[in-house]
Amino acid sequence: MDCKGRITAGGETAEFRGTFEDLIASGKANLILNLADVDFIDSTGLGALVVASGTAKKKGGRIKLLNLNKRNVELLVITKLTTIFEIFDDEQDAVNSFFPDRQVRTFDLLAFVRDMKQE
Repeated sequence: MDCKGRITAGGETAEFRGTFEDLIASGKANLILNLADVDFIDSTGLGALVVASGTAKKKGGRIKLLNLNKRNVELLVITKLTTIFEIFDDEQDAVNSFFPDRQVRTFDLLAFVRDMKQE
């Protein structure tokens, strides 16, 4: 699912939820959210992501996050949501993460935090 713009209170989050619910209703519980074109997520947007993750899990699926910008990664680190979501820089790695027999390179969160401290 390619997301664009902002995931914030109001229409953006409602649109996200609607699209997500349509995908779940069609039987797609394993989703990759491509956030490359999402420049801002607020607390309502974070809540929508968490609810989406819970809904996917109830349906036997999982949500993976792809291509987050620096600000959005920082937001997930600060809110400790990196314990809920797997983050990827590479789409093929995100796809492979749904298959236990495939090799996967996940987002290096420790390196990201080290780089944040150096800035």
